Amino acid sequence: MMHLEHVNLVVQDIPAVLRFYAAAFPHWNVRDEGTGEWNGKPRNWLHFGDDYQYLAFSDHGEAANRDLKGHQVGLAHFAYVTSNIAEVIKRLASAGYTPYQNGAEHPYRKNVYFLDPAGFEIEFVEYLSDDVRERNSTV
Repeated sequence: MMHLEHVNLVVQDIPAVLRFYAAAFPHWNVRDEGTGEWNGKPRNWLHFGDDYQYLAFSDHGEAANRDLKGHQVGLAHFAYVTSNIAEVIKRLASAGYTPYQNGAEHPYRKNVYFLDPAGFEIEFVEYLSDDVRERNSTV
């Protein structure tokens, strides 16, 4: 068996991205944090998650994230499955975040996209069926 353990995101402002992800994942916490160096540049780093998965943030980023409407190589988005998408949207709205884009209408799933403060696009999806064929269909 294999599963994704963490995603490492280089950002400019760890407290800003932490505020977003803490609203999305209120059951997660800061697992560890510290300072270091990456190829001669000092950086702060922080791991935010639970016992099984986390997001790693480092603050040595320079320049803007890729244009999500463009065609540059790079991360398009990553997604999390939730059992209650309305609650995720409500928590993020309470923290001052609005959806970047709604997902397509689909009979077996609901999804929504948000931009975090670093410019990464995050999808949240709620499946309305346990049948994998229905969940993954392109209807």
